[in-house]
Amino acid sequence: QVQLQESGPGLVKPSQTLSLTCIVSGGAIVEKNYYWTWIRQAPGKGLEWLGAITYEGNSFYSPSLKSRMSISRDTSKNQFSLQMNDLKPEDTAVYFCKAEEKHPFRTDDYWGKGTLVTVSS
Repeated sequence: QVQLQESGPGLVKPSQTLSLTCIVSGGAIVEKNYYWTWIRQAPGKGLEWLGAITYEGNSFYSPSLKSRMSISRDTSKNQFSLQMNDLKPEDTAVYFCKAEEKHPFRTDDYWGKGTLVTVSS
């Protein structure tokens, strides 16, 4: 079973850049039919989809965040990363990475435990 673990700084100052990495085990990020996703949940709010990178390396982003973020992968380390620029206090959230295994009639989700990122001076 695929397992994911997020890593990154817990505290970032406004206007700085956030870099998060998701380390994947139990499966290869180049394995067919997997999408590798970033999602966040701000305090008191619902889940927000940020973007994804496919097993082929194609990236997709939330339109509202596309100008500030990028998702990349390192196939040699079997991990994928999120970079978000110009952080604001409202970017404070728990950030999750998730694997989506696409089947013809269903999708299996595997979640990381999440990491809290606080944007504050």
